[in-house]
Parts: sequence; C-alpha cells; structure tokens
Amino acid sequence: MGTNYKLPQGPGPIGIFDSGYGGLTIYQEIQRLMPQYDYLYLGDNARTPYGSRSFDVVYEFTRQSVRYLFQSGCQLVVLACNTASAKALRSIQQIDLPVMDPRRRVLGIIRPTVENIGEITKTNHVGVLATDGTIKSLSYPLEIRKLYPSIHVTGEACPLWVPLVETSEYSSPGADYFIKKHVDNLLNRDPLIDTIILGCTHYPLLLEKIEKYVPSNVKIVTQGAAVAASLKEYLTRHPEIEGLCTRGSNSCFCTTESEDKFRERASVFLHQPVKAQTVII
Repeated sequence: MGTNYKLPQGPGPIGIFDSGYGGLTIYQEIQRLMPQYDYLYLGDNARTPYGSRSFDVVYEFTRQSVRYLFQSGCQLVVLACNTASAKALRSIQQIDLPVMDPRRRVLGIIRPTVENIGEITKTNHVGVLATDGTIKSLSYPLEIRKLYPSIHVTGEACPLWVPLVETSEYSSPGADYFIKKHVDNLLNRDPLIDTIILGCTHYPLLLEKIEKYVPSNVKIVTQGAAVAASLKEYLTRHPEIEGLCTRGSNSCFCTTESEDKFRERASVFLHQPVKAQTVII
C-alpha cells in the first residue's frame, strides 16, 4: 500500500475480511449483536487457504484485501481470519496504516478471543483446537501468555475439521470419529484443562458434536461471540471510530471467486441465501 491510493473519506460500512468462508461465523455474531451498522464482507476465496502460505504471502494477500475494503469506504476492518490475524495484522497496523490513513483501524480476532480467558478458567489450563497452521504458529499460546503468564496452553491440530464443514459433512455420523479423536487427544494430554478455545472460524458449525465429547465441566469458547463483544466494547471506547460506521442495517458480500460458488457455500454458514459480487483485489 502506498500514497498513490486515494481513499474515500467519511463514514462507511464495517469491513470484515477472511481468506474463505469461516469468517462468516464472525460476521454473523457481530451482525447479531450490532444489527444497526452496515457491513461489507470480503472473502478471498480464490486464494484460500492461507494457512499453508508463508508470512510474506499472507501479509501481501491480506494487505490487498484491506486496501480493497478501505477503497470501498470502510474506516474499520476486522480480520476475521486466524492466519491473517497471526501473520499480517501487526505489520499492517505498524507499517501500512500510518502511510495510508492513521485514523483507520484494522483489528484481529486472536486477542479478542483470549482477552477474557483468565476470567473463565479456574485451573489455569486451557486447550486450543485449531488448524495445523494455527497450532504451529503458536499464536494462541503467545497471545494468552502476554495477558496471563501463569496459564498453561495445550494445542491440538484438527486437520480434517475444516473439510468436514466445507463439504457439508459436519453433521454426518462419520464426523463423530474425527471430532472425538481430537477432543480425546487434547484432554488426554492435559486432564486439567477446564476451558477449550475453538481457534478456527469454521468450528462453530461443529459445536453440537464437540459438546458431545467434552465433559460438562469444561467451558467451550467460540470466537464469534467473543469477537463481537470485544468489537462492541471497542466502539464504545472509541466514539471517533464508531462515528465513522454507517447505520443502515445493510450487509454486502464480495468474493474473489465465483458468485454462485460463494452463495452456495455461504448458505452453509449463514443458513440463508445471500447475494454476492465477484471482485478483483
């Protein structure tokens, strides 16, 4: 991003970005909690997944997407993607925003997910169920230890959970095997865990089955509700940003893939049809 991009000024929608479809679970919770605002969702579905890509590639792809949302009028953008939040957020905040427009904001979803975790766990033992890329990045243990150094974090990679969701097999009996396997792995490695973070935006669609295999005394934390509550609090604390978010209760969806494919997949997450527009970023 450089100074050659002229950005529109004035109020606009809240931008929500994800590399794929999982960020729709974040959008859904934000929109449910704050329906008065306008939202613009962008899925970089043509280049998903980001998890296996290098830091530099994720940073560049995320930067391009943020730029598109800024050019579309967004003054505030939420990176509703764990990989983008882990690999690109800090660089965009420190390097790009001061050049483009220091008044705009780009927020991630990892810190909002964990910022209250110390008030939830009683044993100070927390588990994270996430994709292989997120677990290897150590983004959750690092972020938790910044806030709560005494909390012990154990991660479990669940490589087949995202495909189960995206192929609409998440409610099938066969999904139980893979869900039970990884929940058991996590709890066997640390029986003191009393709080489990679902560190992937696809996983809320698996919540009903996950709850079957998690003991009733273990609290499950989903990202959508945590991020939505954090964003609402953020806007309350920053009226100068809140005032730049338009209030028309409208939502628009953009994708770098085909509109038909996006509509089909998005309905799995939102349980309702949506209209989408293919864009070039």
